[in-house]
Amino acid sequence: MSEKTKYEITVTTESFFIPEQSNTEQSRYFFAYRIRIQNTGTVRAQLLSRHWVITDAHEKVEEVRGEGVVGEFPNLGPGEYFEYTSAASIDTPVGLMEGSYKMRASDGVEFDAKISQFTLSVPRVLH
Repeated sequence: MSEKTKYEITVTTESFFIPEQSNTEQSRYFFAYRIRIQNTGTVRAQLLSRHWVITDAHEKVEEVRGEGVVGEFPNLGPGEYFEYTSAASIDTPVGLMEGSYKMRASDGVEFDAKISQFTLSVPRVLH
């Protein structure tokens, strides 16, 4: 059995512009994002911490690190998933997010689950 298959977490993302919490005149754009973390490996794994890299269109980078997600530390068996919604604000109508989750498998091995880059965008700004 390959290690990649044993320790594998699949992260899917979806983002939404929230106009009622944004202030475009003051260049504050608020986005919600929905995350699904699924254990696609063969051993139970618990999420320990998160690391986000948020970049706006002016290449201003903000890094966010913290324990768990939305106050929880999901412990996922093979095939199980956890979904949550959170939010971020940036100074431009378009930006990018990416990052990783630090996971600990039931056998004690720690590994990173990559969060692929996704776009934050006000509707109709990007084609």
